[in-house]
Amino acid sequence: MVANRFYSLMLFVILAVLGYLSYQIFQPFLTPIAWAMVFCVVFYPAYVFTLRFIKLKAVASLITLLLILIIIIGPFSYISYALINEVSDIVAKTDADARKLTAFLSNERVMNIFRKIEPYTGLEGPSEEVIIENTKKIGQKIVEGLSSGFGNVMTVAANFVIMAFTIFFFFKDGPGFLQRIRNYLPFSEQNRDRLTTQIKDMIVSTIYGGVVVAIVQGILGGIAFAILGIRSPIFWGCAMALMSFVPMLGTAIIWLPASAVLLFQGAYAKGIALILIGIFVISMVDNVLKPLIIGGRTKMPTIIIFFTVLGGIKVFGLLGLVMGPLVFALFLSVFEIFRTMEGEAKQSSDY
Repeated sequence: MVANRFYSLMLFVILAVLGYLSYQIFQPFLTPIAWAMVFCVVFYPAYVFTLRFIKLKAVASLITLLLILIIIIGPFSYISYALINEVSDIVAKTDADARKLTAFLSNERVMNIFRKIEPYTGLEGPSEEVIIENTKKIGQKIVEGLSSGFGNVMTVAANFVIMAFTIFFFFKDGPGFLQRIRNYLPFSEQNRDRLTTQIKDMIVSTIYGGVVVAIVQGILGGIAFAILGIRSPIFWGCAMALMSFVPMLGTAIIWLPASAVLLFQGAYAKGIALILIGIFVISMVDNVLKPLIIGGRTKMPTIIIFFTVLGGIKVFGLLGLVMGPLVFALFLSVFEIFRTMEGEAKQSSDY
């Protein structure tokens, strides 16, 4: 008995040491591997569709990889470049905008409002220096954050190559590898099937039903802003994609104030057009596309998706846009299996 415990302890120690060393080996490549996993999850339906016509896994994997690379190198690279330029342009104009805002806040009527609420809130009328300084700081932080990812060209290029190779082999050998992992799970065959089904449903409802819909809404919003001649359409399109996760309000947080500004400026046709586009095009994507994607699958509440996306971005960076909901979906699936197993064990012990 003592010998068996000692043997188990030594085996655990050896396993822990080897696991730590394995982590150290893979640690430099975790970012490109994680990106490869994200793209494989998002584009797996395209791989399955290609595999219907081309039975060779290697060829189907290569075609799907080329599709991903075209999307990354083409539109995504342009959007990233244009986004940095637009934000830089916004920062360059913050001084003039801040002075206009200061002139508005310095209006006698506005100052009277501040004087009336000051005894109750302690708020004083903002000064010109404070507004200009704060707006410049916010803009500079955004530009620095966007530009930092493109700072080390060699590192980005190396990670890109590693990610491309990883995507190819994930598509080619991924199903077999996942089957081996499935066999290692300490569950019964029934619970393994249940876990697989729940994970697939969660991935579809969170990734395709949440992230893909957000991207579509952001693209449509950016196009609408560009057609109506609103400044920085790519920036506002990205903002709408992020805001689409906000419950109740969604993308209206962006396009509704923009419509109000257009109406206030006297551009009534553009303001009304943006309202109609926001209601019947941008917002309808969520009401039409999401039910078609999710169907009768188990879906995660919108507020949970919102927090998992924001938390994922904070932990993983841009990668967290997909990894956040995916990790939480996996957690919920495994937790549900354990809960079911405990219920079955308790039920059997009662008998």
